[in-house]
Amino acid sequence: MSDPAREEDDNIIDTRLSDALSERYLSYALSTIMSRSLPDVRDGLKPVHRRLLFAMRQLKLDPKNGYKKCARVVGDVIGKYHPHGDSAVYETLVRLAQDFAVRYPLVDGQGNFGNIDGDNAAAMRYTESRMTAVAVALMDGLDEDAVDFRQTYDGEDEEPVVLPARFPNLLANGSAGIAVGMATSIPPHNVGELCDALAYMIKHPGASVDKLVDFIPGPDFPTGGILVESRDSVIDAYKTGKGGFRLRARWQCEDLGRGVYQIVITEIPYQVQKSRLIEKIAEMMTARKLPFVDDIRDESAEDIRLVIEPKSRAVDPEMLMEQLFKLTDLETRFSLNMNVLDAARTPSVMDLRQVLQAFLDHRMDVLERRSRHRLEKIDHRLEILGGMLIAFLNLDEVIHIIRTEDEPKAVMIRQFALSDIQAEAILNMRLRQLRKLEEIEIRTEHDALNLEKSGLLALLDDEPLRWKTIGKEIAAIKAEFGAATALGKRRTDIGAPPSAVVVPLEALIEREPITVVCSQKGWVRAIKGHLDDGAVKDLRFKDGDKGRFAVHAQTTDKILVFATNGRFYTLGGDKLPGGRGNGEPLRLMIDLGNEHDVTAILTHDPERRLVVASDSGRGFVVAEKDVIAQTKNGKQVLNLAPGEEAVACAVLDAGADHLAVIGTNRKMLIFPLSELPLMGRGKGVILQRYKKGGGATLNDIKGFSMETGLSWPFGSGWRTETDLRSWLSKRAQSGVMAPRGFPTSNRFS
Repeated sequence: MSDPAREEDDNIIDTRLSDALSERYLSYALSTIMSRSLPDVRDGLKPVHRRLLFAMRQLKLDPKNGYKKCARVVGDVIGKYHPHGDSAVYETLVRLAQDFAVRYPLVDGQGNFGNIDGDNAAAMRYTESRMTAVAVALMDGLDEDAVDFRQTYDGEDEEPVVLPARFPNLLANGSAGIAVGMATSIPPHNVGELCDALAYMIKHPGASVDKLVDFIPGPDFPTGGILVESRDSVIDAYKTGKGGFRLRARWQCEDLGRGVYQIVITEIPYQVQKSRLIEKIAEMMTARKLPFVDDIRDESAEDIRLVIEPKSRAVDPEMLMEQLFKLTDLETRFSLNMNVLDAARTPSVMDLRQVLQAFLDHRMDVLERRSRHRLEKIDHRLEILGGMLIAFLNLDEVIHIIRTEDEPKAVMIRQFALSDIQAEAILNMRLRQLRKLEEIEIRTEHDALNLEKSGLLALLDDEPLRWKTIGKEIAAIKAEFGAATALGKRRTDIGAPPSAVVVPLEALIEREPITVVCSQKGWVRAIKGHLDDGAVKDLRFKDGDKGRFAVHAQTTDKILVFATNGRFYTLGGDKLPGGRGNGEPLRLMIDLGNEHDVTAILTHDPERRLVVASDSGRGFVVAEKDVIAQTKNGKQVLNLAPGEEAVACAVLDAGADHLAVIGTNRKMLIFPLSELPLMGRGKGVILQRYKKGGGATLNDIKGFSMETGLSWPFGSGWRTETDLRSWLSKRAQSGVMAPRGFPTSNRFS
């Protein structure tokens, strides 16, 4: 008797966990890439789309026939071909029926299939569907051995590996999907333009992408809009198979009389929900980020009509729209990544020419397979007709054999040299087929089939003739779905790219006075109005924290932050948190590490100059317009040696001609500003020299005019000293002790 424990041990395979995970994850990745996310370059479909259309064809849901419940269609798909959830299949069916989501819908839906506002479709038990003419064109020739079939997941039926695709669906309807480690994003295009490009490629096999763009100037989105991408960018995207296209809403200005106008938006960018767009604009109006806009309302019925009212008739409509394009989804960017499965089921990124050529190659393969299939059918029928003609020539004898012989089939085969198929066809003839007229019809059919056979043989033997036939098919597709039809008219206009200089940021922000307050621990906030010193002192902070910086600014200003790492950071006055509460940590707004701290905060003035200095006593003059940072990472201005820190940043007023420097040793030095270099970045020169090993460092700096004197805090006010000869010297000296009454903090402010 066998030992169950021993048998169980024999089924255990020792393997490393990493190897097991790698093997299984690879299988999952391949399944996602091949069977879920990437479309086939030949028919432009993923398996779920292909199975859905095939199931509808099996249900005979042609455009000329009636509708069937979507629940019936979904049930057939998941029961026979696609073993996944019904909701996923139904969502696919719904999208293929939405004319605002698919450029050339493949499903004709009856009932509630959702809308551009983002509302969901009704349940599948309420809606009905059937195929469109485009879907029929995709499956033209499916019964003629045009493509390979494979077994379904349960082995009980067969499904096509790819559709014959008389319609160039991949580029016409586009595709989008995210696989493991790769993704695809293909915008829809105009099929009439695609047909023109395909016809040109048949005549000029070596056509370049530049030439093809003459026929295909860019995508054609279901929701229209205006493409504002330069031709060079479009060509570059199509050449590489990667890129993007900027799409803007279509708008017009309606004159209401007496100089009053309103903006009416009639088309919005592709895949933008109208309701969400309105909500976003309303939120920005509440946040005062759209100072030009007074109101927005939705007057849409079947067509889109969004009305935007300006705050004043003096507002330029172009500037108002540039503001909306910049800040809202009225301008979007649709990415291009033509990552598809080729005929060998290998994922690759193709350019425009490769995608079109792959479609033509597929049509050539389909044409050859359909022609061979038709030849087989003709040969079979000719064989039957040949037997029938022999029967008519020997009709009396055939009748005699049938009436007298026990095995008439064998006798006829031997007597008239017939094949088994011919003898069976003669035995299956009806009596009424023995009339003279039937013989004439058989001879006519026989001659016609021989003529058709000769044509097919000539077609298979002549490649140029096959390409000519494919060209006629493409011309027929253009006639059926091209620009001459309501469905085929181009919806997205090709516009000029916007100018590089658009609305200045300040024009998009409502100008209001604010006081920027930053605490000792780095919490920053913007309080409305310009607070005086008393109000600043009365501000409350978190427990254990206190005030450090308070700067008067406007919401339209840029706020400069100089840190101990020698970097300048830039913040927008309108982006700072409001004055209620304690604000937000400054480190969350800029990339400032915990090992560094803020040295100075000031309002940006591009006409001013600054002096920056490190604790080692080195520094230089920099133009304030050169310190603006474009990213959260800031802009390095003062280069520091290991162990050094930036400790001072002083504003130089227009009349400043001297610089005062004071160290931690309370020694002060004054020298002409002309001795400092103007730099954009660097370590600078020595401002004040300190005794080696003495531990003294630079503490503060201040630019001033020798004529007006040097001021510093004294008591509750300020003290100004004009006799500064004792401290006046050359740059890089050690200086002399500060005057009596100078602050113990060793700072000028």
